[in-house]
Amino acid sequence: MHAAVAFFLNALALYAAIGAVTAIAFSLFGVTRVQTAPVSPGARILILPGAMALWPYVLLRWLTARRAP
Repeated sequence: MHAAVAFFLNALALYAAIGAVTAIAFSLFGVTRVQTAPVSPGARILILPGAMALWPYVLLRWLTARRAP
């Protein structure tokens, strides 16, 4: 396998792994911090794929959100 292809696949796997961890943590703990409305378990499951794909943005929003009262 070409070195550039191996590097790209490893980077993609790392991105997906970080995304999975971030998405699970965000759906369990961070959703209510970013959005103050209550979130049902079904909505949390629907959030997972998008949070996994867009984890840098989700993490930024989560870290800069104000704590819910």
